[in-house]
Amino acid sequence: MPFTRRRCGLALAGLLATPLVPALAQGYPAKPIRLLVGFPPGGPADLVARVVGEKLAHQLGHPVLVENRPGASQNIAADLVAKAPPDGYTLLMGSTAVAVNHHLYKDMRFDVFTDLVPVGAAARTPLMVVANPGFPAKTMKELVAQAKARPGQINYGSGVRGSTTHLAVEAFKAQAGIFVTNIPYLGAGPMLTDLMGGQVSFAFDTMVTSMPLVKAGKLRALAVTSASRSPIAPELPTVAESGYPGFEAIGWFGILAPKGTPEPIVGKLNAALQHALASSEVVQRIATAGGDVMPGSPQDFRRFMRSESDKWGAVIRRVGITLD
Repeated sequence: MPFTRRRCGLALAGLLATPLVPALAQGYPAKPIRLLVGFPPGGPADLVARVVGEKLAHQLGHPVLVENRPGASQNIAADLVAKAPPDGYTLLMGSTAVAVNHHLYKDMRFDVFTDLVPVGAAARTPLMVVANPGFPAKTMKELVAQAKARPGQINYGSGVRGSTTHLAVEAFKAQAGIFVTNIPYLGAGPMLTDLMGGQVSFAFDTMVTSMPLVKAGKLRALAVTSASRSPIAPELPTVAESGYPGFEAIGWFGILAPKGTPEPIVGKLNAALQHALASSEVVQRIATAGGDVMPGSPQDFRRFMRSESDKWGAVIRRVGITLD
């Protein structure tokens, strides 16, 4: 076949483009990076973003600026990142919600699996089952006995419908065969206030917000929802070892970038993230909040997000939750 002008142009374009791809990573970053968090300051997603972001900045040589863009169960922040230029300068600290929301909202402005690309998981944290000190149950078995004795009369507090703290209880209800009534709240603060006041009897809450109240004697801890016991509360059994084998519900956090972000930039970000997660300071600060780090590749994170989406999607369909 003759070497036409068109073929020559394509070949030349290919030769010119090839060295540009690694060059993108070599010159990256050249300015501060924005890391969006879809929740208010002070929560576990914000904590992980700031702890990890500080180490990423040191590794990459430019500031990582954490921006809180709360609303719509993280959809506002995720949509902003999905529509940002794919140049590695606008990232999302995603959490469980980002992989679950497409099961809850019919009118999604983005697709988490096609409009965002995973950089890597960062951390995970179990929930803690906490009760008002006046509630008779001191174990998960006793909680179930109370619920079966008074079906529908015991209230539990959670975040908004479809949140991890809501879905975890719905999954437990199905496994334990109980009927308890959900009282949703816009945030952990008002929910915990009502839990301490006795307006709700128990909750599955993050250790970050509940542990200080447990230590102060304002709440009673019954169990943790991870597969193994928490290092910061080793005396607490897991829900699984309390008589409900296989039960696990964790909150998790990881970094995502806009679709089209060049692979060399994603790779450079992941390498910096792995370095951060290997830092003893990061490990300790996340452990103090009840969590542990989640090192791994972008592919590992994508597979994990898919499994979490499938797991909680089944719960959402069974309960019939919609948020539109």
